[in-house]
Amino acid sequence: MHPRLPVIAILGGALLTFPVSLGVAQPAKQAPSKQAPLARPQPHGDHGTPEGWKLSWPKGDPGRGRTIFAKLECYACHEVKGEKFRAPTHKDKVGPELSMMGPLHEVEYFVEAIINPSVVIEKGKGYQAPDGSSKMPSFNDSLSVQELIDLVAYLRALKPPAGSPGHRGH
Repeated sequence: MHPRLPVIAILGGALLTFPVSLGVAQPAKQAPSKQAPLARPQPHGDHGTPEGWKLSWPKGDPGRGRTIFAKLECYACHEVKGEKFRAPTHKDKVGPELSMMGPLHEVEYFVEAIINPSVVIEKGKGYQAPDGSSKMPSFNDSLSVQELIDLVAYLRALKPPAGSPGHRGH
């Protein structure tokens, strides 16, 4: 057995030791350094979407949402049983009645229906324009994000009036 002699070398600022036996140098463990530890993997990896991520929609104010509904004159196309709005400036009534919609749909459904109404259109109800798009106008340039949040809160809070066919006594 040949004695092993430590050989010390500095390579790129790191201190390395090599045990030498029979004239052949073999790398040993790197000596501890004062450099910062390697960064740990981040939740976003290479900025990808984290596994299991889901949109967290903020709570809105249904009262302010009702005001937005009235301001945009949504009632001109959508009846809301149990609600009183002023007479619309145009009377198209081409959209569905909304009082039963709140418990039927997730937040994301209402958001999409408002910001991208042509994605899902019920066929044969008169909601579709001749080109296949929705007759619902775009409000993307006239709604702030907070107004959208509040409008969705209003729609989600809608319930059929007591005594109507869709009311469940809640």
